Amino acid sequence: MQKLIKFFETAGFSGADLDTVVQAFSLKTFKKGDFFVEEGKTSRYLGFIKSGLFQYFVLKDGEERSTYVSIENTFLASVMSFVGEKPAKEYVRALTDSEVYLLRRDTLKTLVQDIPAFKDFYVQLLESSICGIDSSRHDLIVLNADQRYEKMLREEPHHLQQIPLQYLASMLGITPRHLSRIRKNIR
Repeated sequence: MQKLIKFFETAGFSGADLDTVVQAFSLKTFKKGDFFVEEGKTSRYLGFIKSGLFQYFVLKDGEERSTYVSIENTFLASVMSFVGEKPAKEYVRALTDSEVYLLRRDTLKTLVQDIPAFKDFYVQLLESSICGIDSSRHDLIVLNADQRYEKMLREEPHHLQQIPLQYLASMLGITPRHLSRIRKNIR
């Protein structure tokens, strides 16, 4: 629980509020290949990744298309499914053996209702997620592959170090071979 405690302390929680928030989470282990959520099933949990990597992807023409990869010390959810309580339009799968602190949707609602600071935290988390999704969508339309890679290099260098090449390439909307060429030209 130390990682979770430290995260929420850094976010400004302390005392009874910190204890209540942290105790609302439960730890779950995922083996490589296990699904956090599957397309067509409703996401009932918000997760905080203690360790591991998770791939968000859709199937198009029988091929996996990665849309994002969540890393350690970040939150994990199929946002539209979790917030809207609707079937997911994507898969979220563990790329490595992982540990995730889970928060049930109904428990989250109770925390939002009972702890004003948690409500503010949750709204900020949702706003950040929405902005990230909107930025990714914009980048795929407006920027070319080189520019998208350079932006990731500038803004999310930790992704480049932790995420396997084939998933990075898919997130950027290119082939691994094309990504290798881009990386070679930038160095």
